[in-house]
Amino acid sequence: MPLWRTLPSIGGVYVAQSLVGGLTFMGIPTVLRAQGVPLEQVGLVSLLMLPWALKFLWAPFAERWRIRPDGRRRTRQMVAAGQLLCALGLAALALAGAEGGRLMFGILALIALAAATVDIAVDAFAVEQLAAADRGWGNAAQVGGGYLGMVLGGGAFLVLVPHVGWSAAAGVMAATVLLLALPLVFGREPARPAPSGAPHRPSLSYALARPEVRRGLLVTVLFEAGVRLVQPLAGPVLVDRGLDLSLIGLVNGAGAVGAGLLGTLIGGLAVRRMGAERAVMVAASAQVAAILALAGGVTAGMDPNVLAALVVAKTLAMAMGFVCLYALLMGLSSLRQAGVDFTLFQCADAAIAGLAGYGAALVAGRIGYGPTFVAAAAIAATGVLAIGLLLRRPPSLLIETKA
Repeated sequence: MPLWRTLPSIGGVYVAQSLVGGLTFMGIPTVLRAQGVPLEQVGLVSLLMLPWALKFLWAPFAERWRIRPDGRRRTRQMVAAGQLLCALGLAALALAGAEGGRLMFGILALIALAAATVDIAVDAFAVEQLAAADRGWGNAAQVGGGYLGMVLGGGAFLVLVPHVGWSAAAGVMAATVLLLALPLVFGREPARPAPSGAPHRPSLSYALARPEVRRGLLVTVLFEAGVRLVQPLAGPVLVDRGLDLSLIGLVNGAGAVGAGLLGTLIGGLAVRRMGAERAVMVAASAQVAAILALAGGVTAGMDPNVLAALVVAKTLAMAMGFVCLYALLMGLSSLRQAGVDFTLFQCADAAIAGLAGYGAALVAGRIGYGPTFVAAAAIAATGVLAIGLLLRRPPSLLIETKA
C-alpha cells in the first residue's frame, strides 16, 4: 500500500483515538469540576486508563478475528465498528448531560474499551502496510496525531462547551471521530498472501517466545524509564519555582503541541535517514541531554522562564523518541500477529509511565526536584548504554523477522 494512502488512513484514526483520550482525561474532568462535581468523583475518570494499559489481554482474540484463515484482514470492519461505538457513546453523553454519576462513567468505560480495541487493529494495520523505510513517517503520524487529538479533545471541547453547550460540543466530537475514520474505513486493504500450512493462532505465548519481542520489551523499559520519571514533575517544578499559572498553561498547551509536532517531524526524518536502530540511539541520547539540562537548571536555581524553555525542549526530545522507538518496535513485530506484539510494547510503555509517575512524586517529595532529575538522567544514560549493547547483539534485533 503506497505511503500517500497509508498515512491519511492511520493518521485519521490516531487523531480520533487521541481525541477520545483527551476528552476522557482532560476535557470532561475539567467540565465536571467546573460544575462543582467533587474531586473524588472526578478522580474516578483516571481508572478509565485501564483498558489502554490492559488491552494486551484481549489483543490475541482481536487479532484472531481480524486475521481471517485465508490471510485476508478485517481491519476496516473492526475500525468501523469501534469508531461507530465511540461516536454513539459520545452521542449518548450529549443526551445524558454533564452531571457525572454512574451513567456517564459507564458510557466512558464503554468508549474506552472500544477505543483501546481499535488501537490494536490500527497498530497492526500500520505494521503490515508500512515498509521499513516508511515507518518513521508512519510513527510521526501516530505520535503527531496523538498531539492533535489531545488538542481537539482536551482543548477544542473546552472552548466549545461555554459557547454551544455540553450536548452540542459532545455531538461535534462524535461527528469528528466518525469523519477521521473515513480514509481507513473506505480505503482498500491490500490482500496478503494465504498462509502456508496450518493457520497461525495469535497468542501472547507465541509473542513472548520470540526473542524479538523480549528484546523489544527490554528496550522499551530502558528507553522510557528515565524520561518518564521527569514527565509528571515538569509542571509541579514550574509551579514551585514561581512561574505564573497562565505561562505554565502556555507551556503545557501551545509549547507542548508545537514542540511535540516538531519532535515527530525530526524523529520521522531521523528514522528515514539513519534507520530505526541508529535513530533510537540518537533519540535516547537527546533525551539524556534534555533531562541533564533540566536537572542542571533546577539545581542551579535558574529563572523559571528558562526552566519553562527546558521543559519544552524535553517535550521535543520525548516526541522524537516516541517516533524512533515505535519505528524500531514495528520492525520487531511479527506479521502473523502484529496487533498482539505491538500492543505488548505499548502496554509496557504505559505501565512504565504509570509506575514512574507515581514513584517520581514520592522520590521528589523526599529528596527534591534536583536530585530526582539527576537520578533520572543517570537512569536514562544507563539505558542508552544498555540499548547500544542490545543493538550490537545477534541480528535478530536488527533484521526484520516476520515469522
